Amino acid sequence: MEVAVLNSNGKETGRKVELSNAVFGIEPNNHAVYLDVKQYLANQRQGTHKAKERAEIAGSTRKIKKQKGTGTARAGSIKSPVFVGGGRIFGPRPKDYTQKLSKSLKKVARRSALSLKAKEQSILVLEDLNFETPSTKEFSNVLKALQLDGKKSLIVLGDSNKNVYLSSRNLKGSEVVTPSELNTYKIVNANNLVFLEGALEGIESNLSK
Repeated sequence: MEVAVLNSNGKETGRKVELSNAVFGIEPNNHAVYLDVKQYLANQRQGTHKAKERAEIAGSTRKIKKQKGTGTARAGSIKSPVFVGGGRIFGPRPKDYTQKLSKSLKKVARRSALSLKAKEQSILVLEDLNFETPSTKEFSNVLKALQLDGKKSLIVLGDSNKNVYLSSRNLKGSEVVTPSELNTYKIVNANNLVFLEGALEGIESNLSK
């Protein structure tokens, strides 16, 4: 699949790059994509939720009324879950939500997600960006030139670039990552993927193995 290389003004440079069919042209495995997205979201959960149960409530252990003759149900402790301020029955406890997937399955999922974006023609290739200083305005102008202003976009750099990252940080809907930070959830969640030329070689060599 050939894609034209654009410059920061959104114009074609006259050059084209060939996207690897082994990464961008496979038959998508939707179930692998589902499993990888599910794992990513599960791994974001802290699992620190906790409610105090009956044994953990601070309060008197005195029997609050006599056993018989009151005409109401017997009650032995103010910490009972049936009273306001009592412990919670079967409350949440800290839990590890971490899930694991094999490396091969994760690669299949990422190739599938990239192939889906390629079929949707939602992939752009851009010349390498190089900002002298962080500039949100300059980065915003690039997005406008690519007609991505206000859309969910994922920009993949070839190497870590602090100035480009800082320039994008205040813009809602746009995210800048390096190839090592690219995952299935971010690919699926974005409306458009923008690959800088320097990023393609590393991604293709990593995912085609």
